[in-house]
Amino acid sequence: MDWMDPLPIFFLFVLTVTLFLKAGSFWNANCQNSPPGPKPLPLIGSLHLLDLKRPYITMCKLSKQYGPVFSIQMGAQKMVVLTGYETVKEALVNQADAFAGRPFIPMFEEFNKGYGIIFSHGENWRVMRRFALSTLRDYGMGKRTIEDRIVEECGFLIKRFESYEGKPFENTAIINGAVSNIIVSILLGKRFEYDDSTFVRLLRLISENLRLFGSPSVQLYNMFPALGFLFGAHKTVLNNRDELHVFIQATFVEYLKELDANDQRNLIDSFLIRQQEEKTQSNGFFNNENLKAVVVNLFAAGTETTSTTLCWGLLLMMKYPEIQNKVQEEIARVIGSAQPRTEHRAKMPYTDAVIHEIQRFSNILPTNVPHATTMDVTFKGYSIPKGTYILPLLCSVLQDETQWEKPLKFYPEHFLDSDGKFVKRDAFMPFSAGRRICAGETLAKMELFLFFTSLLQRFTFQPAPGMSKEDLDFMPLVGFTTPPVPYKCCASSRS
Repeated sequence: MDWMDPLPIFFLFVLTVTLFLKAGSFWNANCQNSPPGPKPLPLIGSLHLLDLKRPYITMCKLSKQYGPVFSIQMGAQKMVVLTGYETVKEALVNQADAFAGRPFIPMFEEFNKGYGIIFSHGENWRVMRRFALSTLRDYGMGKRTIEDRIVEECGFLIKRFESYEGKPFENTAIINGAVSNIIVSILLGKRFEYDDSTFVRLLRLISENLRLFGSPSVQLYNMFPALGFLFGAHKTVLNNRDELHVFIQATFVEYLKELDANDQRNLIDSFLIRQQEEKTQSNGFFNNENLKAVVVNLFAAGTETTSTTLCWGLLLMMKYPEIQNKVQEEIARVIGSAQPRTEHRAKMPYTDAVIHEIQRFSNILPTNVPHATTMDVTFKGYSIPKGTYILPLLCSVLQDETQWEKPLKFYPEHFLDSDGKFVKRDAFMPFSAGRRICAGETLAKMELFLFFTSLLQRFTFQPAPGMSKEDLDFMPLVGFTTPPVPYKCCASSRS
């Protein structure tokens, strides 16, 4: 069975009926004054209503019928969906503590086993997130040291693009490698060549898992974990995780041999030093399982989101050459032939607006990472119990008709005033918001500006011969994140 195709509902129904009739009391467990929503069917809930490849589209449509706060049932899992800027902000920012949890989702519980940052809970999450933030700053996040590292990597990326001599090539893997090398330099204290077989394999494992996490097969597994033997995708995810863990464990075993508290070389070193300091504590958090989970979390998050945004950015520049020209004119006027640096950003309002609009339009994490309530909460007049699965849809914020003049169009003027000056927009939330906001936001913003301006300073991007800009496909791939369909581009040198 292909993981991209959901199992037919009638077959799923027959297989699950005996299992879930035993849990029949669940269906009567709705609390009073809960958010409205479609009436669930026995066993499958509202599964029949959803496009499992792109459930966020269905949920946005349902919000027009049921309002910005509604409930929906996916199999046995009841969730509350939040849509629109005002509603999502109220939950994640104004009531941040109440909505700071993570739900217990079978695939992610099995994948992380409660370790790491992204899907961990309680004190483990707090300790690991605090460690990650402080260590990322120690190794240069937001500082000149990491900027120099990104600038160096821009040079390697430009050389690779130049090697194609204007001929068409597929850029996803190359951009993935360049962006990944930044977080890898923090995690491992080194960089990889783009063709390094180990590096290529690690990136493929990460990319495959992110596609599978959002696949219909894994979603069905999360709804009906007892029937996991029917869904092969979750086994692939776990096998990929195990391979990543083997690499990480072999790496930190090597690092232990030369570990020096007075000469910490990377995040793994810093973790291992903390681990040695906690040896006397029986309940310490700095164990090998957390180390492997944290490295995988940061490796994936520090690679996929920024590289996906850049891939969308180059696709959009090919689609709108007049916008590409205006960016290049601003680069020439402000930077000239010098190396782009973050200090230039304040003098480049149009380029800044284009980068922000790429993030808004590309909408690479449309469903957000799910949240959960950490306490009983009254929200918008509804009673939401502690532990409720919350889905604050980022796509509904980034495309909110009350916040954006042209929410479905690529329109850099969203971030410019009438004088052409850059303006911040409160509804710009590509990194989410609140307690669970992306830990690497500062690093990602720096990477996006430096990679994007460096590439457009040196190249003009055009569709491959035989394709027009009208032929470019803007339908994203299915997955936990939503990259564009792989495409070929021509990078014509501007020098």
